[in-house]
Amino acid sequence: MITSPKDAGVPVPTVRDFLERLRPSGTPGAASLSGVPADRVAERSAELEPVLARLADAQAEAARIRQAALVEAQRRRAAAAEQARALVAAARRSAEAERRDAAAQARTQAEAETRARLADATREAASVAERAQAREAEFVARVLEQARAEAAHLVAESP
Repeated sequence: MITSPKDAGVPVPTVRDFLERLRPSGTPGAASLSGVPADRVAERSAELEPVLARLADAQAEAARIRQAALVEAQRRRAAAAEQARALVAAARRSAEAERRDAAAQARTQAEAETRARLADATREAASVAERAQAREAEFVARVLEQARAEAAHLVAESP
């Protein structure tokens, strides 16, 4: 984008160039041949115009390359955005599948632990029942003995 004559390859005259055009050609004093001040801007323009004309093609080529690069960059951004959306969607599907698998695995493990604890509790209950049955006859005998002793004691005390 050309923003000033300088960017377009046209030299911009400076204040000094302007003042040189107004300066007399000779110093004050004795009369001499009169002259026309040199036009430095015209000289510079004449010297630089062929070079700048050749650069115009290069500038046009650079602008075309820049525009093509912008178009390619936009295409790549769009492709990358689409690829990112696809990756995110695939990751979400994968994460959901992993969550389901983890939940199923946790459920299976919890059920196995529950079965193991139930089996342990059943064995413990059977063990307690066996010990109670083994000691039941002894406790019944003690209770009967104590009840007979108390009954005998009550009968002996009664008039």
